[in-house]
Order: sequence, then structure tokens, then C-alpha cells
Amino acid sequence: MSRMHRREFLNLGALAAGGALLAPRLSFAGVAQGKSRLVVVILRGALDGLAAVPPYGDPDYPRLRGDLALRAGGGPGGALPLDGYFGLHPALNFLHDSFGARELIVFHAVASPYRERSHFDGQDLLENGTPRAHGLQTGWLNRALSEMPHQAEREAGVALGQNVPLVMRGPAAVTSWSPSKLTVLDEDTLARITDLYASDKLLSVRLADALAADTIAAEDKGDAAMMAQPAQGGGARYAEVVHAAAGFLRQENGPQVAVFDTTGWDTHANEGGAQGQLAGRLAQLDAGLASLKQQLGPVWNDTAVLLVTEFGRTAAINGTRGTDHGTATAAFLVGGAVEGGRVITRWPGLSQQALYQGRDLAPTLDLRCVLKGLLADQLHVPSRSLEKTVFPDSASAKPLEGLLRG
Repeated sequence: MSRMHRREFLNLGALAAGGALLAPRLSFAGVAQGKSRLVVVILRGALDGLAAVPPYGDPDYPRLRGDLALRAGGGPGGALPLDGYFGLHPALNFLHDSFGARELIVFHAVASPYRERSHFDGQDLLENGTPRAHGLQTGWLNRALSEMPHQAEREAGVALGQNVPLVMRGPAAVTSWSPSKLTVLDEDTLARITDLYASDKLLSVRLADALAADTIAAEDKGDAAMMAQPAQGGGARYAEVVHAAAGFLRQENGPQVAVFDTTGWDTHANEGGAQGQLAGRLAQLDAGLASLKQQLGPVWNDTAVLLVTEFGRTAAINGTRGTDHGTATAAFLVGGAVEGGRVITRWPGLSQQALYQGRDLAPTLDLRCVLKGLLADQLHVPSRSLEKTVFPDSASAKPLEGLLRG
């Protein structure tokens, strides 16, 4: 179940309190907390993996991408080199630095079991953890939280955004926080509400919980405000969510897991190459990850951040200088806990014969292999639970080992 934060609670007032009272208490104290942290970022809209991680060593890449292809070797407009075959989009400077620091793993030609091209079904399957869209009404990450050792007494996860996403819905209790467009109450009004609720045990507890959550999310707001200054709309929202995630994960007895999403990855037209629409999105994403590392401080050393999307995009550019819905794509695992400096892929190639259905990067790595290995090592979810509960019908997807530092 989820929870509202201070501004939502206070502005809704007593008339709407009944709904809020159904949520369990926000309690982060009194239970020993594991050191490991996991952040899952869902890139909604289908990230173009061939643009984010260009395979400039593949001879068919320039033919498919034309004047939007990123050349090798870095420099103005060039891909940031990784291993001589793959590079990163030049907007991803923080991720490139992380690769050099051995804190980033890039997964390429990766996909969930989904093979169609509907955003709604693709995202549902990505989050429900089964081989079928709408296969379950709970999410794989929530089910993983319920299988972690010693989770019955506290909320191990927090969802940040307007809604709790499917991946975090299920049997495990989680908390939530969302940026508010409502005016923050002044201290005098807040004091009056506190006095009003003081004689009601239930309301006073809920008010205290809401205040605690908002205090965590608002700590050291200056850094997030500076990051958000040049951004408008979604960029400012993203900066605020990243700041809140860091606030929750820094708490010694707070959640170990945070989830949020970003949007705008559906680049059907005017996608751009080294510069343009996609480059701007990637730059915002990269800046947010850099800010997350800075705000987490020493907690970053025990953190893994996974970035995933529902499917990839077509290998070739379309007639409107964009890309349409595809299949395989790229995913990223970054953090101080990551055994990085690697590109993990069984590269299928981009020849016409190698493309999936003659149009897409062919999938050769099951995303569930990444997820299983990560959950086993970072959250200590038992292997039997991963097979039976977290990812049912996934026997063919063997966990990737060695993703994290020993």
C-alpha cells in the first residue's frame, strides 16, 4: 500500500483523511537495515538502444543510421568510447565516467520476453515479471521485497511519482512520495492543524508520518533546485524525484529500494543524432544520475541503479528522421556496488539477415537474467523465490552472476 506526503495530506484536510488512513504507518526506525541499496528507473516510451549505445564497430551501423550515426573516437559529435566496438551517446558523460571508474555495466541486445510493439503491454510485462502482458496484477520488485529476509516489520521500498507503478504493487508494504503542485502551508497554519489533530490518536500519527516523509524528501533542497533551474516541466520534476530518492535512501533505517520513471523516449520523429531531441533527454537522465551519486554520498558505494525500458526501436531511421517501435535495446547498471567497466552482450549483428523480423536489433539477452542476478546479490532474494514467486515461468532465464563487487 502507498502513502501520501506532507503537502498532499495537509492540503486535502480532514474531509479526505479517510482514504489516507487506510495506508500503513511510515516507520523507518527500530529495525536493523541492510547496507545495500537498489534504484530501478523505468524509461517509459522505448529507449533507442542503438543511439544510446551505438555499435560503431558494426559495419552495418552507418548504413542503417545514415547521417544520424555517431562516429567512433569521441570528440565533437562522436560517441564516447567504451571498448572499441561500442560507445555511449555524447550526452552521457557521467555514465562514461562511471564506466571508466568501473561502476557501469552496459547490457546490449537485451529484451524482456515481449515481442510485440504496444507500449501498454510492453510496460505491463516489463513490470509484472511474467512472460505475458497482464499475466499478474503484482510487480516483480514488490514480490522480491516480500521474499527478502526479515521484511515483515518494515517497508523496504519507496515509489516516487504520481502513482505507485505496477512493479512496486503487491504483498510487500511500500511507501510512496510524489512532487506536489499545491502550495506549501505556512508554519502557523501547520501548527494549528497539528493542535487540531493532537487529541485524535490516529490522525496525529498520520500527520507525523506525512511530515516525516516530506522532511526526508526536502532535505538539502538547494542541490536539487540548482539542478532543476535550466530544466522545464519534466526535467524539473525529474530533478525533484531524484533528490527525494536520495533523501529516502540515505536514511539508516529507511527503504533499501527506490523506484521512479522518466518519460519522453518515444522518438518517432526528429530524434536527432549527437544533438537534438533524444540528446536532450539523455543529458537530463545523465545529470540526474550524477546528482543522485552526489546526494547519496558514501551510500553510493553500496548502491546499484538499474535503468530499463519496455523495448527498443527499429534499426533503421524512418521517413520522419526518427525510429519506430522495435525489440532489443540497451540497459544500464551503475553504482558504487557494481563490478563495472564492461559491456555484456552476445552481439547479433545488424546485417539484414541478423535483424529480428528484418527490422529490429535481435534479442540475445533475457532481461530476467539481469534482474535475477541483481536481486540475488543486492537484496539476497533466495534463488527458489526468484524462480517460483518473483519471475514465474522463467526457468530458461539463468541469473547473471558477478554483477556486483564481492
